[in-house]
Amino acid sequence: MLIVKKFGGTSVANRERILHVAKRCKKEYEKGNDVVVVLSAMGDVTDRLIDKAKEINETPSEREMDMLFTIGEQMSVALMAMALEGLGVPAVSLNAFQAKIHTTSVHGDAKITHIETERIREELAQKKIVIVTGFQGIDENDEYTWQCSNKELEKLRDRKSVV
Repeated sequence: MLIVKKFGGTSVANRERILHVAKRCKKEYEKGNDVVVVLSAMGDVTDRLIDKAKEINETPSEREMDMLFTIGEQMSVALMAMALEGLGVPAVSLNAFQAKIHTTSVHGDAKITHIETERIREELAQKKIVIVTGFQGIDENDEYTWQCSNKELEKLRDRKSVV
């Protein structure tokens, strides 16, 4: 059976929480399931990235913010793969480009149009847990895009306008 688990930033905010999530995923894997995990950035990483961007430019472009935001999810998935490997579970982390998550071209508010599942299926066939970055995708020009809910988008827009 295919199990897809999604964990937000609070769930992977620190070492202990990452290990807790890794153990939960390991349990599903040990039941013989194929496991795909989708992760957000750790804790307040996105807020810290916004603050860092504002130190450099008070009105950064949404394209560059999308590029910056991808760092948070990529860190989370890599650390989760390392945690699972440390528990003896084969795992691979994939960003949006590697997983081929296609989106619209609206920076800061992209929507998924389709996912090419071949790479994910290949990794699952090799009996690995696949950990995929949440919130990011690529558009038709291979540009990174960032997706978020309307609530999160408003929070980010409010943060961007407050200096």
